[in-house]
Amino acid sequence: MSEQMTDADAAGTEVPEDSGTEESRTDESGTDESGTPRLTKVQRLEHEGDIAADYLEELLDIADLDGDLDMDVEGDRASVQIGGADLSLLVGRNGEVLEALQELTRLAVYRETGERSRLMLDVGGHRAQQRTRLVALAEKSIAEVKESGEAMSLEPMSAFERKVVHDVVAAAGLTSESEGAEPKRHVVILPA
Repeated sequence: MSEQMTDADAAGTEVPEDSGTEESRTDESGTDESGTPRLTKVQRLEHEGDIAADYLEELLDIADLDGDLDMDVEGDRASVQIGGADLSLLVGRNGEVLEALQELTRLAVYRETGERSRLMLDVGGHRAQQRTRLVALAEKSIAEVKESGEAMSLEPMSAFERKVVHDVVAAAGLTSESEGAEPKRHVVILPA
């Protein structure tokens, strides 16, 4: 069974479609039914980043680790990077600890906001390095698919890794699908 890559796939959680109910609960003054000012999308994402940074600062203090936090909004999600000396403990083998830490951080944001977060966490540039490697892999695989005219299956990947590959494939004008079940879920690149 195959399905197209979705944002929910990259987030690792289901993301409900925007039903527009927020609009129906606000009046013309830009406030919700309780009179609280409605935040713009960027303001909501910045708020998510602030909550995440507070949570991660507490975690770093508890673990007695030094790290510098940098928050940003990238596209349609909040992004927090932790930099510093040796933070390999927060990455773990194959990024497993980083994935778990990201999920815990998303839960902390959910606890405060009541809304699911698609926040992206990076520690020590691990995801940035992964992205560079994955873009190169995807470009090489796209060239092979274009040359052979046959579909190509890649190795199993995390949701983050699959999202990177799907984006590169789409930018190249081809299509891709995610197939299989975790932990063997993988990307299949289809010829044009």
